[in-house]
Amino acid sequence: MATRIEQLVDRLLGVPLPVGVRAWDGSRAGPGGPQVVLARRRALRHLVWSPGELGLARAYVTGDLDVEGDLTDALRRCWVLASDHDLGSLRFGPREVGALLSLAVRAGAVGPRPARPAGEARLRGRLHSRRRDRGAIAHHYDAGNEFYRLLLDPNMAYSCAYPADEDATLEQAQTDKLELICRKLGLEPGMRLLDVGCGWGSLLVHAAREHGVHATGITLSAAQHDHVRRRIAEEGLDGRAEVLLRDYRELGSGGYDAIATVEMGEHVGDDQYAGYAATLYRNLRPGGRLLLQQMSRGGNAPGGGPFIESYIAPDMSMVPLSRTLRYLEDAGFETRGVEAMREHYAWTVRAWTRTLEQRADEATALLGAEGLRVWRLYLAGAALAFEQNRMGVQQILAVRPGARGEGLLPGLAEAA
Repeated sequence: MATRIEQLVDRLLGVPLPVGVRAWDGSRAGPGGPQVVLARRRALRHLVWSPGELGLARAYVTGDLDVEGDLTDALRRCWVLASDHDLGSLRFGPREVGALLSLAVRAGAVGPRPARPAGEARLRGRLHSRRRDRGAIAHHYDAGNEFYRLLLDPNMAYSCAYPADEDATLEQAQTDKLELICRKLGLEPGMRLLDVGCGWGSLLVHAAREHGVHATGITLSAAQHDHVRRRIAEEGLDGRAEVLLRDYRELGSGGYDAIATVEMGEHVGDDQYAGYAATLYRNLRPGGRLLLQQMSRGGNAPGGGPFIESYIAPDMSMVPLSRTLRYLEDAGFETRGVEAMREHYAWTVRAWTRTLEQRADEATALLGAEGLRVWRLYLAGAALAFEQNRMGVQQILAVRPGARGEGLLPGLAEAA
């Protein structure tokens, strides 16, 4: 069986196997290193019904397909081969599906469509309607506070960290990221900060506790909302910090001194982003600063791909940095600075991966076996995407123009 698969890959793609293959009949083919294990015939049936990335993902999540060895290395080998042979635009047509079906018939793997894994998103309603967006956020962020407490640093910052060097701890790197945001926003005691998409409250609490601001956060996740409320009370920050279970489209005109939105824009949608930028502008006082941290992706493939959109972040949209800047400037913002943090995100994801593997038994107890496999594939693919510059992340600092000198970076206001 493994030899037949090797021959099919060569015939359809004209490339050698990038990783070894071991089939359910004990046969082997391909090079050494990471080995793709087809544990059951049903692995081929997933591919017949869903050719390409989604079928492979379903086979992996269910355990019908496994990888022995380094999963990230296996994915890296596949991506390098695809890039070297320009396979990125490959689409499965009748010829490819027919050849795959023929192999499945000979393997005795033909049958009804396999059941979709339980963790696959099933959203309803119009794209980026408020109801559908609530469902998309709940799918990923309401997976359970206990799991995220296991995976993340003590601040529960679920975004790109800012490590000083390779030897930094995740906790220090995330604290440094929070402080970097506060410094760029120029936070001072008594200022009003709005955190749009506040997650588990890491920035909200840090800014209120360390910089004396009055901080308001909004989230669509009920699990996050409950966690942040408890944390505000535990930190003794009642009256200085609050969290609202609210859609950004329900914001009025708050007149905040500063606004942060950290890796929230990916959930807004390209078609909705102009309205999102206008909402941020409307809620910021003249001269106030906006710090927007957001993932980006070049080209004409703004989504996260079939696996990410089915299992991790349904309806997500990652657009080129230039498009985000245009939306902000069309809303009236003046861009004051952009800092690229792509390598920082690769480091961050590797840190999360180490924690996941070190605490795999606990994660399995919380997520189940399929859930653990989803997270393994997600983190391995994400680390590789940032490493290979297929995805980026930037911190954008912008100002709502006001009186001369308002909102400028420290030192520039005095010179103006």
